[in-house]
Amino acid sequence: MRSSLLRTNEELIQMYNRHVDTVYRVCFMFMKNGPDTEDMVQNTFIRLMKDKTVFQSTEHEKAWLIRTATNLCKDHLKHWWTKTVGIDHATDVAIEQPVNIDTTLEMVMELPSKYKTAIYLYYYEGYTTEEIAGILNKSQSTIRGYLLKGRKLLKMEMEGDLA
Repeated sequence: MRSSLLRTNEELIQMYNRHVDTVYRVCFMFMKNGPDTEDMVQNTFIRLMKDKTVFQSTEHEKAWLIRTATNLCKDHLKHWWTKTVGIDHATDVAIEQPVNIDTTLEMVMELPSKYKTAIYLYYYEGYTTEEIAGILNKSQSTIRGYLLKGRKLLKMEMEGDLA
């Protein structure tokens, strides 16, 4: 099997090993089930194999993978098939990969996409607003707005649970 024109199989394996956990968590945030998450992780790394982007650092590499995974998941969720066949109608025979999800992360996963992505990258992956703005191709003030609105939504949800 031939690797991409710019990357050897060894380089691809190293990139995969460095970033697979992060890509899995990002995809799981959108897909919310193991099999679809695994498909999106696979698609992300296939896209990496085909892409000719030259990365300046491992952080640039990680940011590219997060953005690609996010876009692939969003595209998958917009697809007509996903909207037509609900997960309720599918039989669940796959064994889910254990993902440690606390109640706060569950609430984050229920937020609208733009808030969910910003909050996840900021609080769970440790990116700054400047880095998130670069990853999502948005302005820093937009990202700060997403974080503010997302925190407000989470606060309302958490206060509702206490009542």
